[in-house]
Order: sequence, then structure tokens, then C-alpha cells
Amino acid sequence: MKKSKYYPWILVGLLWVVALLNYMDRQMLSTMKPAMQVGISELQSATNFGYLMAVFLWIYGFMSPVSGIIADKFNRKWIIVGSLFVWSGVTFAMGYATSFNQLYWLRAIMGVSEALYIPAGLSLIADFHSPKTRSLAIGIHMTGLYMGQAIGGFGATVAATWSWQATFHSFGIIGIVFSLVLVALLREKKSGEEIQDTDQYPLRQKPGLFKGLALLFTNISFWIILFYFAIPSLPGWATKNWLPTLFAENLKIPMSQAGPLSTITIAASSFIGVIFGGILSDKWVQKNIRGRIYTSAIGLALTIPSLLLIGFGHTVFHVAGAAVCFGMGYGMFDANNMPILCQFVSSKYRATAYGLMNMTGVFAGAFITNLLGKSADAGSLGKDFALLAIIVSVALLVQLYFLRPTMNDFVDAKHS
Repeated sequence: MKKSKYYPWILVGLLWVVALLNYMDRQMLSTMKPAMQVGISELQSATNFGYLMAVFLWIYGFMSPVSGIIADKFNRKWIIVGSLFVWSGVTFAMGYATSFNQLYWLRAIMGVSEALYIPAGLSLIADFHSPKTRSLAIGIHMTGLYMGQAIGGFGATVAATWSWQATFHSFGIIGIVFSLVLVALLREKKSGEEIQDTDQYPLRQKPGLFKGLALLFTNISFWIILFYFAIPSLPGWATKNWLPTLFAENLKIPMSQAGPLSTITIAASSFIGVIFGGILSDKWVQKNIRGRIYTSAIGLALTIPSLLLIGFGHTVFHVAGAAVCFGMGYGMFDANNMPILCQFVSSKYRATAYGLMNMTGVFAGAFITNLLGKSADAGSLGKDFALLAIIVSVALLVQLYFLRPTMNDFVDAKHS
């Protein structure tokens, strides 16, 4: 009983570390570009660097729905363990790369392995937590992503002290070791095991592939969720991949300072945003069925003026202040994506659904990463950042008008 009572939060703690490693390993490449381009000359082109960042996103995006289907059909513990082990091995191997092509293929493999994690991890947390704690649990897990993003921002600093090769080797070994820890401590929700504080949920079953996809694609609300998830992903991925460069250009500072400043600013504010957004959403939805929708909308609204200031600001006060506001808002948005999905999709198909959401978001990210690479070469990076505020406004209006849940947690009628 004690293990059952506390394990949902132990699970969040374990997956928090995995989330940290997930984002840290992918993020640190963006800040180590100056150190790496000395030995790999192709990285001196911002367009080539954009290709390198984008290949991860394209592969990650294509794999996301497949990963969701796999997570709904197989044991999520071993999916998570295997995913972490492989991408950590790739991180370690990147320390031996001597050409652009080697980096390119390693980033592609990383895209496959990292894509397996998020649908499995988030659906596992959603299964172990009731609607009373789901947004907070997801929010806490998301802080691991932000912390990984922040630590990844120190890639240039660590590389300047030792070398970029040693940086990749060290972080790769850490992930490999932790994957072995998960073998002992992580567990799947057993068949028939009740979710915390509730007895209304069905057993975890193996859904049919085509039945699950058919149910999702005939659900109008799911299409709306796909749209409102994809559009904010444009500025979300833009800040992950290009904010260090924008800070360095607008503030006229070296990347070894711009990397930590930009990523820590976003990560710290996002940390606050997901915790606040998680607590607010869990309480608000108990009184108003659209509480999660409204919490997410407040977060999106905060990102709109932030993007304008990030793009056009040229002082630390304006740029860093805007990044703080953006992180707060995006954190509130992030904490509620899976909980909102749970209001419209059965637990049997949530990993598949989130995998499809992840695909749309990542494809949007791949598109904007390539576009901003060309913008950086053309000297219009700040302006194009600011223009993203317009399309986020459209997503906000769509979300508020069309998303109207009728229940706090979707349960199949035959299990109600």
C-alpha cells in the first residue's frame, strides 16, 4: 500500500532525470557550435548548422506517432530504458565525430531514440496520476526538460574549459549509467492496478492499431488540439535552437555567455510556469471543466508580447525580461497539453495521440529551424522571431473558441 501510494511521485522523480538528459543531450550542440566549427569547417555556415539541427527534428517528428503506437502496445518501462541507453550512447559517440556527415547521421539516430521517450513517459505519468494531481505531475516532469535545456546551455562553457569531445563523452556516460538504474527502479502500471485516488479507470489494454488511429482521426477535438499544439511549437523550437544565437547578436556578447544566459533565463522562468500552471489547472478544473483550457490560454497570451521584445530588443533588460515572460507562458502551456488531451482521449490511446501531437509540433520546429537558419545568414533573425507573435495569436483564438471538454477525464462509456 505504501509503495502504491507514493510510487506515482517516485515515478515523476525518476522520469524527471530522464527528461533532463533528453533535452540536455540534444540542446548542448546548439551552444557548442563555435568550438566545434574549428575542427568541422562545415559548421561555419548557419544554413548547414540549421540542417544539422533540423535533421533531428524531422526524424524525431516522423518517429513520434510510431513511438506513441509502440508505447500503447508494449511495456513502457523497457521502451524508456532502451531509449535512454541508445541516445546516451549516441551522445558519447558524437565526441568522436570528425566530419559534418558523421554528426548528421548521429543526430538522425538520436532523433529516433529520443522520440521513443516522451509518449511513453507522459502516458505513464498520466496513468499513475488522477485528475487531481495530473497537471502538477506533468508540470514537475516538464521542469526536467527545462533543466536539461539550461544545463545544455553550458555546453560552450564546458567545451571552453575542457573540449567539446570531452563534453559529449561525459554526458553520454551519465545517461548510460542512469538507464541501468531505471532497470531496477522503474515499473509499468500493472494490469488491474488502480490509478492513485480513483477507481473509475479501465485496465490498461493493448489497443488495436487501426482502431486507435480511426478513433483519433474522427475526433474533431483532437484535430483542434493538433493545430493549437503545432503553432506554439514554432516559437518553442525557435527559442530552443536559435535563442543563444539571437542573444549573442543582439547583445553583442560571446556565445560562451549568451548560451547560459539565454537557456537559464528560459529554463528558470519555464520552471516557475509549469509548476504554477500545473497547480492552477488542477484546482481550476475542479470548479470549471474548461479550467485547463483557460490556464493554457493565459500561458499562450504571455508569449505574444514576449516574442516581439525578444526579436526587437537590444538591451539585457528587454531581451532577458522578454525571455522570462516567454518561459513563464510557455511553461503554463506545456504543463497542460497532456492533461487537456486526457479530457478528450481515452487512456488506451493517449500515447498514440501524444505521439501524433509531438509529430506536428516537431515538424513545425523543423520548418522554423531551417527558416531561421536562413534568416540568420540574411541578418533578419530578430524580425522573423517577432513575426511569430502573429500566428501564436491565431492559435490562442482557436483554442479558446473550439476546445470545449465535457468531462475532467475521458473514460470509455463501457467502463464508466
